[in-house]
Amino acid sequence: FMMHERDMVNDPINMTKLSINCYHSAIVECANQQLRNTLQQLRNEAEQFQYELFQVAEQKGYYSPAPTAKAEDIQQVKNGLNVMQMK
Repeated sequence: FMMHERDMVNDPINMTKLSINCYHSAIVECANQQLRNTLQQLRNEAEQFQYELFQVAEQKGYYSPAPTAKAEDIQQVKNGLNVMQMK
């Protein structure tokens, strides 16, 4: 089995995104502030690593980000979130 370069870039991106979600879950459940700070630092480092991998994938044409949202679509989402916060 031979792994293609595209897979060698995309697999770590996906694994890192999964670890970021795990860090988030642990952070919101953590009562110990020192542990919480450590988890937040690890999450921040994982986010930076994921972004660097994303940049490599994007430069090589392995990953295409979603198209830029229109201003009215962004405002509609903001309005919806504001309504949800008021409830």
